[in-house]
Amino acid sequence: MSWYTFDEKIIPLDSWIQIGVDILVEDYRDFFQYIKMPIEQSLEGLDWLFNAVNPWVIILFFAFATVKYVGKRATFFVVLTFVLIGLLGLWEDTMTTLSMVVLSVLFCAIVGIPLGIASGRSNRVETFLRPLLDVMQTTPAFVYLIPVVMLFSIGTVSGVIATIVFAMPPIVRLTNLGIRQVHPELVEAGEAFGATTMQVLIKVQIPQAWPSIMAGVNQTIMMALSMVVIAALIGAGGLGMPVFQGLNNLNIGMATTGGIGIVLLAMVLDRITQGMGQKN
Repeated sequence: MSWYTFDEKIIPLDSWIQIGVDILVEDYRDFFQYIKMPIEQSLEGLDWLFNAVNPWVIILFFAFATVKYVGKRATFFVVLTFVLIGLLGLWEDTMTTLSMVVLSVLFCAIVGIPLGIASGRSNRVETFLRPLLDVMQTTPAFVYLIPVVMLFSIGTVSGVIATIVFAMPPIVRLTNLGIRQVHPELVEAGEAFGATTMQVLIKVQIPQAWPSIMAGVNQTIMMALSMVVIAALIGAGGLGMPVFQGLNNLNIGMATTGGIGIVLLAMVLDRITQGMGQKN
């Protein structure tokens, strides 16, 4: 009896996955289209709102948020950043990207923060979630772009769904970390004064874990922006489109301009969310 030398494929995993996706596409495509509808309407509404509002209103909004959470010194940088984006002719693409990021991060926060709290309070939940988060965070985006496009077709919705899958792990992990780092004596003191489990969570654990939670939101935003170019490959639009078109046409100017727009938007959102985390 000779040892197996791994020259032949024994487990046809690729065929099984293809069969499973084909079954979903053929039998459940209508179900996924129902899921797509509210996401598409929300995304179109945000995109329309951001592009319909006067640019100076958007700039003033971000300037006010910067003054409140970061400080007056950073306000000049934020205003200058958005003015530069407008002068580069990237305002409409930036608003489209902002709508995608806002919707993706909002969904990640609504789902990810409760999951992070649950995993922070239960070792069993953490053990269950850890491999799922590893898969979401390390699987190359191009792998799950194919089934996403097959189920939801090309467009901005597919880009948002792919972004959610890629960007959710940080907010779950850092919320979990923040809850676990709350000093046990604080929890015991709350319980000693008769606080219920929910009151301890809301009034003790979440306020103490707030910097870590906002760090998770910050990293989720950064990862969502890193998906902009990849989402453009499936017709998502936004700031990734100039980069994608520049790559196809070997137009370094167009690609660089789109990349600068992504970097500037990321810097603004990063400063504001960091400030929100520091001001509890």
